[in-house]
Amino acid sequence: MTRTVLVVEDEPLIRIGAIDLIADAGYAVLEATNADEAILLLESHPEIRVVFSDIEMPGSMDGLKLMHAVRERWPPVTLILASGRMVPHLSEMPTDTAFLRKPYGDEELLRLLGAIDWGEAVSA
Repeated sequence: MTRTVLVVEDEPLIRIGAIDLIADAGYAVLEATNADEAILLLESHPEIRVVFSDIEMPGSMDGLKLMHAVRERWPPVTLILASGRMVPHLSEMPTDTAFLRKPYGDEELLRLLGAIDWGEAVSA
């Protein structure tokens, strides 16, 4: 079974760093630079089990809105949200969303990924 993580980050250096870390830990990784790309990938890759997204990014929705859209359409997908400038209130995030404050430590992200029940792939 493939353990697939979708990284959604508009800042190239941060995105590449996260992708390298996650891939080196043995996970399959897909990448998107905004929420619109992320939704297209989720629609075409039912094996995605985790969405790891920044909050602030260009496009039709920010990371917080993306997380709500993912929770609505793909409820079993695990959500991890990150930001260096804003800390959303718990009530602003979908249920069961983990939050990482940037700059987060590699160990923090890998611990969250390691705690996930990867189960079976989910389809929309």
